Amino acid sequence: PDPRPARLAWEQAGAPALARRLAPDCWHGPHYTVPLRTSVPTVVTVHDLTFFDHPEWHERSKVRFFRPMIRAAARRAAAVICVSEYTAARLAVHAPPRGPVLVVPHGVDHERFRPDADPAPDLDLLDGHGIIPPYVAFAGTIEPRKNLELLVRAFARIAPAHPDLRLVLAGGDGWGATAVRDEVAASGVATRIVRPGYLPDPALVALFRRAAAVAYPSREEGFGLNVLEALACAAPLVTSRGSATEEVAGPAALLVDPADEAGLAAALRLLVDDPDCAERLRRAGPERAAAYTWDRSVAGHLAAYRAAAGAQ
Repeated sequence: PDPRPARLAWEQAGAPALARRLAPDCWHGPHYTVPLRTSVPTVVTVHDLTFFDHPEWHERSKVRFFRPMIRAAARRAAAVICVSEYTAARLAVHAPPRGPVLVVPHGVDHERFRPDADPAPDLDLLDGHGIIPPYVAFAGTIEPRKNLELLVRAFARIAPAHPDLRLVLAGGDGWGATAVRDEVAASGVATRIVRPGYLPDPALVALFRRAAAVAYPSREEGFGLNVLEALACAAPLVTSRGSATEEVAGPAALLVDPADEAGLAAALRLLVDDPDCAERLRRAGPERAAAYTWDRSVAGHLAAYRAAAGAQ
C-alpha cells in the first residue's frame, strides 16, 4: 500500500504470508521495521535514532510507533544495517541488536554529481528556477532537524556586507516547515531568500556546483546524503560537527556547532570572502566523496543478506 499507515500495517499482517509463499533467503526492511512474525531471516536498516534522542523533531504518532518497533526489529533481525558509525553507536544505546551490525554508508552517483568547469548549462538550469548567483545554498526537506531557522539568522548577519548574495532553501516542505517560513518573514532579508521547492537532480547538481557556499547545519543526521552530493560536486561546504555529517565530510568541509549562530555566520563569511579557502574545499570535496560509491553500498548490503541467510 502507498499510504504509510497502511504500509506499516501490511508489513505486520500481510508480509508474513507473502514470505511463506515466496520463501526468500532473507527479508530486508529498508526503513527501520521488519515483519515480526515470520520465520524468514530478516535484515533491517536503521538510518538514525532521533525518534529516541530528539522526539520533538517528529510527529507524536511516529514516535509512539517507531520507538517500540525499532527496538523490536533490532531484537528480531538476523543482521542490522546502519548507514554510519554514528548511527551504529546510537543504536547500541537505545536498541541493542541481537545480530551483527554492519555499517553500510550510502553512495553517490559520480557520473551525475561531479564538478564541471563550464558554468553556462548550469546557469541556464538555475535561471529556470529563479536562482541567480551569488548565493548560499541548502538542499533537503524543510523540517525541524535541518536547523534552517539558524541558517536564516546567520545569513541575515552577513547579508548587509554582501548586497548581491542570496540564500537558496531548496526542498519540499516537511513536518514543521511553518517555523522556517516565520523565521524568513521576520529576518529582514526575506526578499533575498529564494524558495524554489524540490529540485530535480540536474538542477540540484547545478545548485551545488555554482554555489558560493553550501550550508547543511543540521542538528543531527544519521548520514547526510546531500552533504555527500555537495562534496562530489566540489561545493565549498559548511556543515555540523557532532553527528554523521562530520563523519561524512571530515576535513573537506568547515565544521560548526549546530547551536552556534555566530559560528555559522563566520564560516559562511569565510567561504564567501576568502577565495583560497573556498578553492581548498572545492579540491577536497571530490577526493573525500570518491570513497562513497553505490557499488560499495551494494557489496555491504549483500554481506548483510549473506549473514542473515547463514543465521538460519
